[in-house]
Amino acid sequence: MNLQKNVLLKNYSNYKIGGSAKFFVEVRSAEELIEALKYARDNNEKVFILGGGTNILISDKGFNGLIIYNKIEGIKREGENPIVGSGVLIKDLLNFCIENSLSGFEWAGGLPGTIAGAIRGNAGAFKGEIKDSVVKVESFDMNTFEKKIRNNSECKFGYRNSIFKTKGAALEFITQVVFKFEIGDKKEIEEKVRQGIDYRNNHHPMEYPSIGSTFKNISLDSLPQDLTKEFAAIVKNDPFPVVLTTKLLALCGLKGRRVGGAMISEKHPNFIVNVDNAKASDVRMLIEMAKQAVKEKYKISLEEEIIYLN
Repeated sequence: MNLQKNVLLKNYSNYKIGGSAKFFVEVRSAEELIEALKYARDNNEKVFILGGGTNILISDKGFNGLIIYNKIEGIKREGENPIVGSGVLIKDLLNFCIENSLSGFEWAGGLPGTIAGAIRGNAGAFKGEIKDSVVKVESFDMNTFEKKIRNNSECKFGYRNSIFKTKGAALEFITQVVFKFEIGDKKEIEEKVRQGIDYRNNHHPMEYPSIGSTFKNISLDSLPQDLTKEFAAIVKNDPFPVVLTTKLLALCGLKGRRVGGAMISEKHPNFIVNVDNAKASDVRMLIEMAKQAVKEKYKISLEEEIIYLN
């Protein structure tokens, strides 16, 4: 095990924000994972699993424990069922699907991060969600080192959620995912993926470091009837009817609001971007500012899509 000390985590963050980890190790197999977990247990160290560094705000103080960096890679195919290492980047699975004429994952064009992160948060876009293609997920309990295999229904996927975010299963390390896709036309698949990438480049602030959407969209069913009517123009299917949080933030006049080196994007207000060596504390102040503004104006409590590492 190649254990490193005092590793600067901002180098592993899509945000380019974050302090140092006390200990840091890359794992490329279940065996290396168990070795790292045993080290943490024997030395009474806290553990955090880091993947693509998206969707996570790392504290300026870093992490006083062991960061296990997921590099379990590899994609193999059994029929239309790719078996995918959890550390595989989404873009690499998309390229595999294009090369093998596998359809069903095109909605993820341009989506950052790893397969494990996408499973954990049931990533979705353009009316698609990763749950739609999952056959089974393999994981390891980080306390007992027991291997678990769950089918789709056992993963309890929900809106940007899964069993791997809940108490208990949240202490599991996803190692491998089996997907089910369909044979399609290679050119059509490639074109749909390209359209997704182009959309993100045109509508998201890709010129700055970010960790994607800060807040979840709001289920239309959760709103009072009067707000349902008021927000009719800013509802979309994602894949069920939701009010677009980015529109609410714009209506609250938050576009371009800045604290330190962090800014609420003028292009897409649900992105808080790092425009000038931002600190995690800058981002957190903007998050609280946005939540307060929406609460005061609409009596709606925004829920973060991102997670915090302190």
